[in-house]
Amino acid sequence: MAALNEIPFIKGHGTANDFVIIADLEGRRDVTADEVRFLCDRHLGIGGDGLLRVVRTAHLPEFAHLADAAEFFMDYRNADGTVAEMCGNGVRVFIRYLDAVGLITDAEVVIGTRAGLRACRMNADLTVSVDMGPALQPEHPSIPLVAIQGELWPAVGVLMPNPHAVTFVDGLDEVGSLEQAPDVVPPTIFPDGVNVEFVVQRGPSHIAMRVHERGVGETRSCGTGACAAAWAGSQRYPGMDITGPDGIQVDVPGGTVHVRQLDSGSLELTGPATLVARGTVLLPS
Repeated sequence: MAALNEIPFIKGHGTANDFVIIADLEGRRDVTADEVRFLCDRHLGIGGDGLLRVVRTAHLPEFAHLADAAEFFMDYRNADGTVAEMCGNGVRVFIRYLDAVGLITDAEVVIGTRAGLRACRMNADLTVSVDMGPALQPEHPSIPLVAIQGELWPAVGVLMPNPHAVTFVDGLDEVGSLEQAPDVVPPTIFPDGVNVEFVVQRGPSHIAMRVHERGVGETRSCGTGACAAAWAGSQRYPGMDITGPDGIQVDVPGGTVHVRQLDSGSLELTGPATLVARGTVLLPS
């Protein structure tokens, strides 16, 4: 009988943005793009918007220089197997996992990501706060335009550092289905693809949004997208205070997060992180 190709996993989510978590602490087992697609497939595999591989930073040659500051590295992959720079909901779930299995004991921890070091904090209510870095804008002379079903909306380009096109609309239903990726033009603004957020104002420091994530589709939440939307909203709407103690409330289909701008200029994302299942999955031979 052929040996089974088994791999342990844990499933978690941050405001219903869900992830398959694979522990590979010594960096002995990379996960291929085909395996990511299988694991994230909601019919054939476990199901998730992405995969979080947990590795000790010292075992990744490309990022070993970060090991003195960050013991653990979040190797994040989109559901289609592609690599992404950062994932705000994924970071919170990553920290919740490290805490739950006893790999960290302090409330504050720094982890490595492809976007650099990220300082995180486990709060008493089991929410997690993450310093997501500053919001930047693409160096491009054109304003991005988002096209759906013949309609065009001007957007705000934001790098967190994942690329985002934040689009303000009158109602979240008016954009229809986000099953297919909206067209964003000119394509030279975001040569590696882009996440598209549709945003409405709900109150003085309160917005709601829907998002289509590159490599995934419409998701129930996006952490970097919430940061991009909150920052763009603070620029657009008078009186929307992103620097206040509670920052800006961002409602997503999967729940609520808060974004505030720190004195350093970085955006801090705070929201829940939940672990829901653990087990062993059989990978295709």
